[in-house]
Amino acid sequence: MSKKAIFYIVFFVLLSAAFLGYAGYTILGERGSFFGVEKLPVLGTPGHEIQGFSFTNQAGKTITNADVKNKIYVAEYFFTTCTGICPKMNTNMKKVYEAFKNNPNFLILSHTVDPDHDSVPVLKAYAEKYGADAKNWWFLTGDKVNLYKLARESYLVDDGTPSGAEDFVHTQWFALVDKEGRVRGLYEGTKLPDVYKLIKDIERLMKE
Repeated sequence: MSKKAIFYIVFFVLLSAAFLGYAGYTILGERGSFFGVEKLPVLGTPGHEIQGFSFTNQAGKTITNADVKNKIYVAEYFFTTCTGICPKMNTNMKKVYEAFKNNPNFLILSHTVDPDHDSVPVLKAYAEKYGADAKNWWFLTGDKVNLYKLARESYLVDDGTPSGAEDFVHTQWFALVDKEGRVRGLYEGTKLPDVYKLIKDIERLMKE
């Protein structure tokens, strides 16, 4: 085989390798992994992001959307007098908390659906029962209308509509939110397989 033929063979091999490398890079950017592990989906309509908010946590501190900027967090809804799904949800949420409590880029936001009862002292006692540190697991209270609006329009954990004085949100869903304020997953907080999936998905999101 002539030197010229060898040159062309090597040239086309290198060209093919470059093309495959570029294709792999494109897949990595769009799918999240060269080996086909996709990025978590972005839920909601195009451009959907968490709305601005202002609530009070169990330490009496005002928490706004500025406090979660550039952080990954999980949002849930509960109430302290609930004897049904809430204790199970927060027992499971504690597993999430234990997995990431030392990560400064992770938070948990637990919103009460009964702000008339769940005052700051009540939330503080409830948080202590679950060993929650006000540093990165916040139990929040505030205006009921705003709390419910956020659940339905931002976190997508409830599909109900406002119904006046009888309105009530009672949902088992956890919402995973990324650093850009986008919902990246919904998980049934009463089901351990979903909770373990949530933990793995948080780890995946940390690497994006």
